[in-house]
Amino acid sequence: MMTPEQRYLFDVTGYLHLKNVMSDEELKAAQEAANEYINTPTEELPPGFDSSAKNLPNGFAFAKPLETLTMHRSTWPIIKELTNNKPQLFRGTMIADRTGMSESEEGLRLHCAREDFGWHANRYEVRHGRIFCDDFVVFPYLYDVYPGDGGLLVVPGTHKTVFDRPEHLYNNGKIKDADDIPLGVINITPNAGDMVIISELLTHGALPWKPKDRYRCVLTLRYRPQHRGESRVSEEVRGRLSPETLELISRADHTHTKEIVKKDIVSLS
Repeated sequence: MMTPEQRYLFDVTGYLHLKNVMSDEELKAAQEAANEYINTPTEELPPGFDSSAKNLPNGFAFAKPLETLTMHRSTWPIIKELTNNKPQLFRGTMIADRTGMSESEEGLRLHCAREDFGWHANRYEVRHGRIFCDDFVVFPYLYDVYPGDGGLLVVPGTHKTVFDRPEHLYNNGKIKDADDIPLGVINITPNAGDMVIISELLTHGALPWKPKDRYRCVLTLRYRPQHRGESRVSEEVRGRLSPETLELISRADHTHTKEIVKKDIVSLS
């Protein structure tokens, strides 16, 4: 389960920043795999992969060092608790902010699941001393992000608000520079080897990426309860995955308990 500290902080803010949770070996292997994906022309990549844009599809499935991060020992207890022990990896991409990409230069407008899909679409509840959150994201960071670089923005506590955000607030949700961050919004700047977890109900966005000599590289792993539908991982990509990950992405009835859930630490076979 989550620790009392993690449970308190996630309930209060809507996100967790887990610092230095990857080992040096894990981080190096993940960096090497990510760089291979990013720097390989799309026409030379296997089916289901595309390196031509900022968002690289199926980033977690490109190589085993990336795939292992879907059930990392630091996040696995949290993933299980937030899904009431019924986890599913819905999909997992990779973000690679690189100089010269218009998407990176524009950033990402503030948004949340409530604004995108309606108040009824997602749930956040506390029952029996545990948190249930049916739509959340785990971000494993593979390179350092420094203050002023850009990247992830959040509005702490908004995962539990019952009021709609006025459209004009926070500059209409468009924040263009680290020097222009409104009061109430924070820019999270993780180091390589950190992981950040956010509820999709949390209002969040991203600043444009500023560095010209390095890029931001982070996986975007999206989780939800296993009964909500089929994962968006294609059949051609599933053929690359270990049995444990295939079970993680599988749809199952809400009464079913997956074998991986019975394990405190999951190793890929």
